[in-house]
Amino acid sequence: MTTGRAPTGTGPWPYAVWALTRLWLLACVFKVVTVPGPDVTVDVSVIYRGWYEVLLAGTYPLDDVTWQYPPGAALAVLSPALLPFWEYATAFFVLVLVCDALVLGLLLYAARRPGIRAAGAWVWVVGVPLLGPTVYARYDLMVTAVAVAALLAGVRRPRALGALAAFGALLKGWPALLLVGVRKGRPTRAAWTSAALSAAGLAAAFALWMPGAFAFLAFQRDRGTEIESLGALVFHIARQLGWAGRVELRYGSMEFVGPQVELVSTLALGLAVLALGWLLLWRLRARSFAVRTPAEAAFTAVLLFTVTSRVISPQYVVWLVGLAAVCLVFRGTAMTLPAVLVLVAAGVTLLEFPVGFVHVVASDARGVTLLVVRNGLLVAASLVAARRLWRSTVPGGPGAEAVPGAVEGQPSRVAR
Repeated sequence: MTTGRAPTGTGPWPYAVWALTRLWLLACVFKVVTVPGPDVTVDVSVIYRGWYEVLLAGTYPLDDVTWQYPPGAALAVLSPALLPFWEYATAFFVLVLVCDALVLGLLLYAARRPGIRAAGAWVWVVGVPLLGPTVYARYDLMVTAVAVAALLAGVRRPRALGALAAFGALLKGWPALLLVGVRKGRPTRAAWTSAALSAAGLAAAFALWMPGAFAFLAFQRDRGTEIESLGALVFHIARQLGWAGRVELRYGSMEFVGPQVELVSTLALGLAVLALGWLLLWRLRARSFAVRTPAEAAFTAVLLFTVTSRVISPQYVVWLVGLAAVCLVFRGTAMTLPAVLVLVAAGVTLLEFPVGFVHVVASDARGVTLLVVRNGLLVAASLVAARRLWRSTVPGGPGAEAVPGAVEGQPSRVAR
């Protein structure tokens, strides 16, 4: 039963800090304030706008290898049509702001439930601006809003979690990982069935809507090692030792081209397979599912697949900030340290892109140091999160205790 009281840490402060920080982000994307480095708004004003025109013509961008996204991404690219009285980029930035506000509202609304707290809202308020203007100049925040809504709805409605996870997956793939931590038994059957039916229906609708809905699969398969990824550190260091490769703009991002790049890309895929294997093993062994477990498992899974990816673009970190925020709404969460590491990584990401991107491209000492620190923080967060998820759910770990606010019929246990 709710008390009607606002949780500790709310009041006007989250809204005030959110408004001030988002005003700064808007000033950056509207170029009232200049952030050093490349212009991050070009993706919206040029690339997204170009896709928008193609999509309006009735087809996916079949001849553009930079179209790397599932068919649902067309909805995000077309969304500025909802505000036809504004220029494309302006409408896009405003819609991202609306999604940002929606996430804050969801987190603060959830914080009114028993056993829930406002810490998650503060993670969102602080974490998004740490990434700088890039976070408003990509559609990843929109996808993160869907993921946050899915996890919060899934506390009581597994079918809603499944449907929203499927929709998110058709926007950008990774929200499919939200399903990994659903409690076994009836909740899993409900969530996974809902996800499968929703995904099938939506995929069929997109395929019938316009030709080329799944052309992105071939473009994604051919991607190499992007210069901000974990594997790219091999070549950043190798360049100092006379490596003969180079950096090129390929598939919409800066990638390494040259000897052994294909090998490192293959190794990255191998690490992703190992991460998937660990998640499957955890799923089989896990027994103690708390109300917070779906969020913690999703956070861990996305961390693992981010660090093993051939691409770690700056906007990817907003996924982690959103999932960390959901984890921290639950009292007794085991993910506080990984969430803090992600927040620090978000701040370093801004220094890496756009501020220090010229140094990253040049593989000089400053650029390599920023990448080592940012990627090192994400790797550390991944390992800590995986260890804590295992210890809190797999038999043989530490003892457990009840968590306030558990949903009826759902065991709610956390590691001591």
